[in-house]
Amino acid sequence: MLPRSPLPLRRSVLRLACLLLAVLPLLPAAAPESPRRVLVVTVTTGFRHSCIPLSEQILERMAREDGRFAVDFVRQPEGMPRSPSRPRPGAKGEADPAHQEALRRFADEERTYRETWMPRVAEALRPLHPANLARYDAVLFASTTGDLPLPDKQGFIDWIASGRAFIGVHAATDTFHGFRPFIEMIGGEFLRHGPQVPVEGINDDPAHPSGRPLPARWPVFDEIYQFKSHAPERVHSLLRLDRLMLTAEDIKAGRATPGHYPLAWARRHGAGRVFYTALGHREDLWDPGREEKGGRRNPPESARLFQAHLLGGILWALGLEPGRP
Repeated sequence: MLPRSPLPLRRSVLRLACLLLAVLPLLPAAAPESPRRVLVVTVTTGFRHSCIPLSEQILERMAREDGRFAVDFVRQPEGMPRSPSRPRPGAKGEADPAHQEALRRFADEERTYRETWMPRVAEALRPLHPANLARYDAVLFASTTGDLPLPDKQGFIDWIASGRAFIGVHAATDTFHGFRPFIEMIGGEFLRHGPQVPVEGINDDPAHPSGRPLPARWPVFDEIYQFKSHAPERVHSLLRLDRLMLTAEDIKAGRATPGHYPLAWARRHGAGRVFYTALGHREDLWDPGREEKGGRRNPPESARLFQAHLLGGILWALGLEPGRP
């Protein structure tokens, strides 16, 4: 039988326990982990999608409701002029005086656009300087287009490779066509698209956070991109098509062309993570309650699944949810 502790020792231990019980409620609770910070860019110098304002609202709400990340925005400056379009020669050809006059007007409009509008776009994009990006964990391009005048394009790519994240939605692949480091980072380059069509996406990785909410085959209606500069072996496929109606004639005939048509993928760029989804052209795919001209083509459930698919990709890119690659 063990000897009992001396009475003074037992009293000292009891007093210490009582003191701890009294002090513990006064100690500050462990601070919750700060949310990851995502900079959302919706600036365009090419085609501007009508879904952009809605996508900003949805992304802000997704961040607020999830709570693990917060978003800031780099938006288009107000007062965007119409981008000049080079006139095409008419029946009388290039030498036609009317066409030559149209070319002179085009040159004047293009010079004004370049000298007055593009500096404002460059100013709006100053938050993407690598020194400022040190405050962020990820950048998300939501249907950006054209050659964006970033303060340091290569510095931006290097920032991602250093261990940060990039998320691209829909027309993000229609950005920086002449800048190969961006194309290699994102994993593909927009080539063309046909008419909006119904498709059935094949879920290649149901264990990935972006594929986990989706069925094995997911029917959606959207504008489907075809890509160049895309090497399937350099990305981890998340969602794809094995057939696609390419033209209006195909739709009328109900004829689809077999092939490999990527819809979403993930990849590592250096130490960084990259997630891209080509979906998100239509507003009724962003929002269960949104009406399109001509009525909804995506049921509300498809929009809820798209939001879950995108949220999963964001959380994976931020390192908040596990998944390949």
